[in-house]
Amino acid sequence: MAKPEIHTMEELSAAIGVSRPTLSRYFQDPSKVSRSSVERIRSGLERVDYIPNFFATRMNRKSTGMIGVIIPYLNDLFFTRLLESIERAAMRAGFTVITQCSHSDREIEARAAETFLSMNVDGAVVAPLGNLSDLKVYERLNERLPFVLMDSRPTPLSGVDFVGTDHVQSTGIITEYLNRVGTPPVFLAMPRVNFNAYEREMAYITKMEELGHEPIVIGADVVEKGSYFEGHGLAVLNDHFSKGEFTASSILCANDRVAIGALRAAAHHGLQPGAMRQGGLRIAGHDDYPLCPFTVPTLTTVAQDVGAIGQAAMDRLIEKLRAENSQGNQTVQLMNGILKIRESA
Repeated sequence: MAKPEIHTMEELSAAIGVSRPTLSRYFQDPSKVSRSSVERIRSGLERVDYIPNFFATRMNRKSTGMIGVIIPYLNDLFFTRLLESIERAAMRAGFTVITQCSHSDREIEARAAETFLSMNVDGAVVAPLGNLSDLKVYERLNERLPFVLMDSRPTPLSGVDFVGTDHVQSTGIITEYLNRVGTPPVFLAMPRVNFNAYEREMAYITKMEELGHEPIVIGADVVEKGSYFEGHGLAVLNDHFSKGEFTASSILCANDRVAIGALRAAAHHGLQPGAMRQGGLRIAGHDDYPLCPFTVPTLTTVAQDVGAIGQAAMDRLIEKLRAENSQGNQTVQLMNGILKIRESA
């Protein structure tokens, strides 16, 4: 037998014989309702088809129990993994995550931030677009609610908590490795659409100079409009390989998606990265993108500790929500990368 459908709190109150204020308190916090009323409500809910309005039950709370998260791309598996880490950490802490994607658009990013403010979320965690971002958006968030940046940080922005990877360490260890097993690496950069691209490029230059080698950077400029990752790596190395350049070099790519494009360019020109132990073409990346173990050849890279980044971002946000640290006491947490040696280098 089908259960009667209930659409409003008033209908539910009449159906199970409990006052509306009692129902409201129950959905906000069952501990605020007597044991007998809790049992009566739960018994009544089993007899009807009713789903409480998530937002309505939180409108009058001091805390909405919601955390806003903004990521820059939906089609990037790195951010999928990062969002999963954030959501799991939030659920363990009793929060619900509301996710917005900025889709590489500063206006959409700004609108997402305003949406969170209008929803009275308890706090926000943001992976920024990078150079395309409007810094005033972050400043406004930081003024209005507990706020943490993750993955990439705008260097002009001060006083905002940040959790991410130590790119000096992570880029340094793979630069050292490539110098050890082959020729001094060339750095295949990418247009600086985010701050990580620039930080890794500078870290490569610093490490190469420290090791006594001349840094060589290629691909820092846009080759094809709108192509920043796989397409960029493919276009840059297609151009160089067609001229016979870097065909026997070690190539460190700004990230794994660029490196996947680089592997495609190598295949197009009949080159086999990593096939020769001494000398020969080697290609490596950064991030440990989930597809790296399945490329041909499998991609040598540096893994970012995505789980630790997501957990640390939530931990810091919860500290701020509980006022365990003052809003003005900025913290910066940088996680070490882990070298993942595979076939390509």
